[in-house]
Amino acid sequence: MSKTVWMFPGQGAQKVGMAKDFYENSTLARQLFDEADAALDFNLKDTCFEENEQIHLTEYTQPCLVTACLAMAAELRKRGFRPDMTAGLSLGEYAAIAAAGGMSPPDAIRLVRKRGLLMQNTIPAGEGAMCAVLGMETAVIETVLSGVDGVTIANYNCPGQLVITGRTAAVETAAEKLKAAGARRVVPLKVSGPFHSPLLESAGEKLSEELAKVEFHELDVPYYANVTAAKVTDKAEIAPLLAKGVSSPVRWQQSVEAMIADGADTFVEIGPGRTLAGFLKKINPGVKVYHVAAWEDMESLVQ
Repeated sequence: MSKTVWMFPGQGAQKVGMAKDFYENSTLARQLFDEADAALDFNLKDTCFEENEQIHLTEYTQPCLVTACLAMAAELRKRGFRPDMTAGLSLGEYAAIAAAGGMSPPDAIRLVRKRGLLMQNTIPAGEGAMCAVLGMETAVIETVLSGVDGVTIANYNCPGQLVITGRTAAVETAAEKLKAAGARRVVPLKVSGPFHSPLLESAGEKLSEELAKVEFHELDVPYYANVTAAKVTDKAEIAPLLAKGVSSPVRWQQSVEAMIADGADTFVEIGPGRTLAGFLKKINPGVKVYHVAAWEDMESLVQ
């Protein structure tokens, strides 16, 4: 039996103007943006819709992107679409949990505002870095990194693309060693910290305090956790996994493989960009992939 996944992108997918057409055309989307704006300590709608640089700062990116994704998902649900399972890349996991019924959209948005501040401020700017490693086997990358202190894998995105994270000097050393070992490219990422690194364990501990204030709900459908790449059906698992996720690798490839093994054959990427669709083609080109980033994408999907 065919099963559909709703999947949500992570930081880096954000762009000015995202979900503005949903805000203009959907009562549900407008309500979600207005509620988020009222609950946060900055103007979320202006940051999402008007030209600015603030949208690329982690503390603002996270609530903006999750709001945009959930606004799109709300209208899809209104049109009669339902997922059989959900997943999200890093930050996108919060949208995935809300879409699966595990927490309210306002709680998800408030949480990622706190998460963004913690991730941005735990390590001083310039002391942490991340790089994408392209065209190299995972086992080779892990072998090279075993000889460099302070660098770990942040993201298992898809075959031939991983991300490394850690102290800036150590990441630079690792990048040179990886190139020497045969990596096709090692690309520095424009990020403000060493995300998904053990360096952020203290941020995860502080996030636990915020998670303890949130009411989690029984899940309508399972979601697949970044930390374990396993199906989550018990609401008691949500908070510990999210706290750990700040400093643990994102096992996206493994999550997709687990969902396919559990019957998923149709994936809908909800949010700006086509990053996850690109990963899917490399993980398993046999599955169907759809994309909703604009109102017209949703109309096409409905038809």
